Amino acid sequence: MPLVQKFNSIPMSENAPSPDSLYAPHGGPGRFFNPWGAFPPVGLSALLRWKLEKNEYEKRRPLDIPVVANDGAYLKDVGQPPSATWVGHSTFAIQDRGDVVLTDAHWGARALLPPRLSPPGIPLAAVPGDAFAVLSHNHYDHLDAWTVRQLPATMPWYIPLGLAKWFQDRGRQRVVELDWWQSVRHGRWTLTCLPAQHWSNRLGVARNASLWCSWLLDSGERRYYFAGDSGYYHGFAEIGRRFPSIDVAFLPIGAYEPRWFMRYQHADPQEAYQAFLDLGARTMIPMHWGCFDLTNEPADLAPKVLARVLEERGADRERVRILAVGERWRVE
Repeated sequence: MPLVQKFNSIPMSENAPSPDSLYAPHGGPGRFFNPWGAFPPVGLSALLRWKLEKNEYEKRRPLDIPVVANDGAYLKDVGQPPSATWVGHSTFAIQDRGDVVLTDAHWGARALLPPRLSPPGIPLAAVPGDAFAVLSHNHYDHLDAWTVRQLPATMPWYIPLGLAKWFQDRGRQRVVELDWWQSVRHGRWTLTCLPAQHWSNRLGVARNASLWCSWLLDSGERRYYFAGDSGYYHGFAEIGRRFPSIDVAFLPIGAYEPRWFMRYQHADPQEAYQAFLDLGARTMIPMHWGCFDLTNEPADLAPKVLARVLEERGADRERVRILAVGERWRVE
């Protein structure tokens, strides 16, 4: 099948939800929801349709997932310039003026069942003891119990509502739960929990019992937006309005096929690029590809599709940085 079709901008329809819906009540522990539009019903029939229908993608070919060697030693050097290192999937190590923050830390070998397709970009031991972490939601490709156990028990975790007990049951007491639009200070950082169009689920935990979110990480000098996991929706434009001058936006581009099943929860490369434009960010760093085989398309396809999107849209290629696993990009 063709790699991509002709790409154009994705204007919001006249029936797009009001920005007010992003501030509306969205449930509580045990019953969270997206107030601008419920997740389409996902029953057994939909799952069977997905698994039984023909996959039009060729998935037997060898994958092309670039990996660069990186010992991560610079993370413990407080004099280093600001940078972002892609560990893999949705995990980044952001280093900013001596501080290190991890996003959706996952060094594990599996996401419950799917095995890791590329090694972690830096050793777990390279993470300094005073690092802190933010988490977007509890799906297995984002929250990894093995990684949590390996990281220092004293590490602070900033998490969405409903997940504190999960961490506390594993001996992690330095956890701070936040709701959408709430902020907390960590040293010189302001961490703001923001909406995302997604959901939550985990074995032993009821569906949507805990919240999902994105994050605005403001060091006082630079602003980083971490989207976590999200479908394309009107929230990106509102976040860009509320938080102008975002320096770096980490946006998911993979796990998007088939669209009839994945569109609500996972942006495709074209939608991710539009989200970047909506946010008004200076630089986009794609993520959520090349690590786990989660959906119909090959795990290495998303950046190739994104490259075609950028070509079709006449984009400034310098503003979109497609990293190799283990690659360190200095924030400019």
